[in-house]
This record gives sequence, C-alpha cells and structure tokens, in this order.
Amino acid sequence: MAVQEGLTPAAADPPLAPHRLASGALGLPGVIFCIVTGAAPMTAMLFNVPVAVQGSGYGAPAAFLLATVALTVFSVGYIAMSRRVTSAGGFYTFVARGLGRIPGVGSGVLIALCYMLFSASVIGVMGYFAATSVESWTGARIPVWVYMFTALAVMTLLAWFHIELTTRILGVSLVLEVLALLILSVGVFVHGGAHGLSAAPMNPAEVFGNRGAAHVFGTAAAGVALFAAFWSWVGFEMAPNYAEESRDPHRIARAATYGSVIGLGVLYMIVSYAFVSGWGQTQSVQAVKDQFAGKYDSAFYPLAQTFVGHWLVVMMQVLAVVSPFACAMAFYNTGSRYLFSLAREGVAPAPLARTSRHHSPAAASMTVTVLVGLIVLGFTLYDSSTEGALLKLGTWAPLMGVLGILGVQALTSFAIIRYFLTTARDGFHWFTTLTAPLIGAAAMTGACYLLIDNRAVLAGDGKVPFIRYLPEAILLMFALGLAIAVWLRARRPERYARLGHFEHADPAPPPTVA
Repeated sequence: MAVQEGLTPAAADPPLAPHRLASGALGLPGVIFCIVTGAAPMTAMLFNVPVAVQGSGYGAPAAFLLATVALTVFSVGYIAMSRRVTSAGGFYTFVARGLGRIPGVGSGVLIALCYMLFSASVIGVMGYFAATSVESWTGARIPVWVYMFTALAVMTLLAWFHIELTTRILGVSLVLEVLALLILSVGVFVHGGAHGLSAAPMNPAEVFGNRGAAHVFGTAAAGVALFAAFWSWVGFEMAPNYAEESRDPHRIARAATYGSVIGLGVLYMIVSYAFVSGWGQTQSVQAVKDQFAGKYDSAFYPLAQTFVGHWLVVMMQVLAVVSPFACAMAFYNTGSRYLFSLAREGVAPAPLARTSRHHSPAAASMTVTVLVGLIVLGFTLYDSSTEGALLKLGTWAPLMGVLGILGVQALTSFAIIRYFLTTARDGFHWFTTLTAPLIGAAAMTGACYLLIDNRAVLAGDGKVPFIRYLPEAILLMFALGLAIAVWLRARRPERYARLGHFEHADPAPPPTVA
C-alpha cells in the first residue's frame, strides 16, 4: 500500500495519545545550560585533552580548532532546518523529513542508543574521579561501582521532576566548571607556561604525525585526537530536542546552537593550549603517559598546584565528580527524549510516551535507567577496577557512541540539503542549505574514517570484540531502526504515515511522496 507523507491521523485511525512535554518551561539560559553542561567542559578537558594529546601530542589544541570549524559549518544548515522543524525528535525528525521515514527511524534508534552509551560512559568517568578523590581526601577505598549506581539512582529520581529543576543544577555546575578552567588558564599564561608560549600547538598540521606523540607513545594517531575533540562537543545539537519545552524554539535553537559550538570551541582551545604550554610541548605528552600509568589522577592537577595553588586542585577534584554527573544527566535527559519521541510516534512501545504529572518523559526515563544500568553492569563485570571505569567504560563506550553520532550528523547534512531542495524550496540558499551541509558531511565522514582506522590505538587492544566490531555494531543498531520502519510500513501503514511529523510548530507543509 502506498502511503502519502501528507496523510493525517484523522484520515487513518484514532491518533496516538497526544502526550506532550512541559511547554514554555525553558528560556535561552535553560537550554544553553542543558546543552553546554551536556558537553561538560570540566569533564571534557580532564578526560579528552589527555586523549587528544595521546593522539596528536602538543597539537591537541589544533584538533579542537578543526572540530570547532567543522561543527560550526555543520551548524549552519542544522539551524536552518531547526527553524522549520521543532520537535523533541532532533536528528530523527530531521532525517525523516529530509530523506524519508525509513532512514529517519534508523537514525532515531541509533542516536537514542548512542546517548545511552554516552550517559553510561560519563557515569564511568564520574565513578573514577569520585573514587580517587574520596580516597585521597579520606583514605577510604570504596568500590567504583557504588558511586556509579548511586549516580544513576539520583538521575532517575530527578527525571521525575520538572525539567527546570534539572537546568538549575546544570547551571550551577557549568558556571563553576568554566570559572575553574579559566583560572587555571590565566595562571599558566601569566607565568608564561613552562618554556614560553608558542604558536605551534595551534597549527593544524601538528594534528597529523605529531613528533611529540610519536616520540613518547611510539605513534601519532590523528583519529584519536579528533575523537577526543568531537567527543567534547557531543550534546551541542540538543537545542531542537528541547523545542517543545522552550518559550521561543526558533530563536532559542539558533542562539543556543551557535553559542554552544563557538563558545565551547574557544574555551577548549584556550584550556588545551594552557595544558600543553603549562607542561611544555614534549613534556605534556609525557605527563599524559604518566597519568595513564597511574602517577597522578589527572595531569591537570599538578598544573593547578604549580600555577595557581592547592585550593584550585581541590576545587577541580570536586568538580571532576560534579561535572560528569551533570553531563551524564544531560545525556540521560536527551536519550529519554529521543525514546519518548520514538514511542509517541509508534516506533517504540506506546507506554514509553507517558509523562509524569510534572510533564517529564517519565516512562522513557525509567527505560533509559534500565538500559544505562545494564551497560554499566556489563562493563563492571568485565573490569571492576577503578581504572577500568575510566579506561574501559569511560573510553570504549563513547568511542562507539561518537562513531554513531558522527554518522548520523553526516546523514543529517544530506537530509537538510534534500529538505530544502524539495519541501522548503522557499528557504533554499546556496551556502546555508547546500554548501555548508556538504562541507559538514565531508568533515563528519572523514572523522568517521579516521576514528575507525585508529580505534585500536585508543582502546589499547584492537582484538577486543567490542573494539574490533565497532563499525558493525553501529550498522546493526541503524539496521534495527530500518527494520522497525519497514515492518511499520507493511503492517501499520497509518502509523507509518505519522512518523517524523509530530511537531510543536512547523510552518512547512509535509511533502507528498509515495
């Protein structure tokens, strides 16, 4: 049976329950807190800068520069699309509108699972820093899994309440994180670093084949550096996911997306430059190697001690626990909204679209709790050590998630192009909706290739099944969504007709195709 994109629920069967989220709950600051805290500046720097240094040595700041440019260009078309389509479905809705329902559902299922991987992985990072910090403060050695499951329980509790409560928690964490990182950076710059300030770390050529990384680690892997850089921004695209809860979704999506991408990019370049300058170019790579060997909990702590004082070390230790918790909660919230959106449209089981009396996606959130808990449990059983929480759960899980989200971002770029060439021709622009998405797609595809090619270097063992079959696992998750969509088209055509079209506000009419 041919199904038209323009088929309305009234023309088919009784509509699905019109479950909605809390309308008008978030202003621009609230959305930015959700987005930027999802990127977690403190967590991104404490974890991702050492990983970027491992891959590109003292060229790590340039890796953040390249990622900033790539994501800013991608955002041009993404924002143009978000001004036409506002829904909690985010990437899922965009791909469904631009390329069709079947790839849209594939993207939706993949991205929802990726956000659950992100949430679980950052819980692992939090567990590591919580365990090491508490032990250094009190001498008490508490198993890392206690911290991880306690954090998940608190997230589950917060998920029942109004989204505004969460944004307040995220906002406080964000302000303190940025303040601590800037204080450290200013301290390094005022003292001129270890051996003066050089322009070399900002040279993009240093990302590839960096001699500092090759000298200390025996190899230089641009894919590892770019993984760390792109991983630092995961969550920047969340603005459309909060459209239904925003007071002015069209204006807020633009300001929040550009503000988070460019603002975070500038911050990451400053802090990573301060890191390699504070240690010295070659010495910064050795410092990372020493951290991985267990000499200190973070290579940032000696810098804070040297250039500012012990009080900043303590502040960073506290924020190293608070920041990943806030970050994991932001990923948790976004994952639940993807699941909520899929359930509301009939892709996932309908009960997952139920909301709490606070208008939060309660049923979807509880499901995310279970799935994230299973991921954390699986990694804990594989390696229950404190270091395993960081180097296994905190590294392997986001490796899979970043590969998935980069692939979906590339697909979204093509969806934007087709959407403005067909459905929204009145909004077509040669750069905004064609050239910029093409450049964005090329950048994401190249990053995917480098990530796949260098995944064994980051994992430390390419023979582990989780790492070896990383690309196949991503394709399998995408294929699961495709299969669900194909089944719906054959067995539930009226429900299939509604996929990707639940909107808070959408001025553009849906396309009409077979």
